[in-house]
Amino acid sequence: MSEAIAWVGVDWGTSNLRAWVIGGDGEVTGQAESDQGMGKLAREQFPQALQDVLDRLALPEGKVDIVICGMAGARQGWLEAPYLEAPTDLASLGAGAVHPGMQDKRLNVSILPGVCQRVGGEDVMRGEETQLLGLASLSPGYTGLVCMPGTHSKWARLEGTRIEHFSTAMTGEMFALLKTQSVLRHSLGGPLEGPAQDEGFVAGARDGLDNPAALLGQLFTVRAASLLSGKTPDWCAGYLSGLLIGTEIAATLSDIGTDPVPLIGSAKLCGLYMRVLNMAGASGRLVDSTEVVLAGLKTARVHSLRT
Repeated sequence: MSEAIAWVGVDWGTSNLRAWVIGGDGEVTGQAESDQGMGKLAREQFPQALQDVLDRLALPEGKVDIVICGMAGARQGWLEAPYLEAPTDLASLGAGAVHPGMQDKRLNVSILPGVCQRVGGEDVMRGEETQLLGLASLSPGYTGLVCMPGTHSKWARLEGTRIEHFSTAMTGEMFALLKTQSVLRHSLGGPLEGPAQDEGFVAGARDGLDNPAALLGQLFTVRAASLLSGKTPDWCAGYLSGLLIGTEIAATLSDIGTDPVPLIGSAKLCGLYMRVLNMAGASGRLVDSTEVVLAGLKTARVHSLRT
């Protein structure tokens, strides 16, 4: 197997890192993951964290390219990879890579840059740009919005391999903070998955879509509904989730065309976004996040080899 290995692709997030061995035919021939995300590491610990993962993979003799996307290139990461500035052609990701050293000189490490936006709302992304490049390579010529739900959801306007603009919504983080740190926690103190969750989700999504400007007031519905109407924690959790997602999607509706919006993320979370898009008269399509990050890493490496 080792003779067929060409290089290793790595997606290094805040919480975890994943590595794939990519054979000469472009197929994955091995993989490993670790909980050593950027958030757990000091700068000097990155090389060993990567080496620990590589030691679990069957690497060949001689030079091995390691192409990394994500938070390893952040300012507080291993080695900062300066942002490309949107609008920009994501095909140039590979050319913007930085190259930290490793004790094992056989390993040629490249960390891909993120993308920043200064005009039309300051914003940044790291990791999502590689997924967008992967989507562009898997769906050549696609033009339209792309949604990447998560802790910090991203909405990006993609035209082929070119990212025109993007925005971030802290929807997932707001849900977590409100659930655990706000007065709403008193209404969310029991099982949050139950028969009333779906009813609550639909009600919250409808309120968020119909009146997104009233979000701050509507949030208190979670507390009031539990006190006055006896709404259970599963209903309240569903309502809060639906309200936040509905408000987020309402802010993008004017930019959504007739094509289904590609949704990149966990299947469960993307399914919720797809439901709310349908409620808004739009549609979405699930895109496998691993498939697109691998396609993006492959495309970035190809372009970097050409420069």
